[in-house]
Amino acid sequence: MATITSESFSAQAGSRDRRSTPFAEIRAFWRQFFARAFDPYRPELHYMRGPGPAWHAKHVASSHPHST
Repeated sequence: MATITSESFSAQAGSRDRRSTPFAEIRAFWRQFFARAFDPYRPELHYMRGPGPAWHAKHVASSHPHST
């Protein structure tokens, strides 16, 4: 999921050329939108979701007493 942050317009207006056209602003918006929306890095896919099969195999084997 991409996160889009907002910046103040005064900071952007000060850094822009005074002769910028509406077309250039729209183009800049869409360029930034696509760069963030289609960023291939998706950190939520890399977060741990709990113990895996190796952890379960180790702890289940040690939690059951041997019945011999």
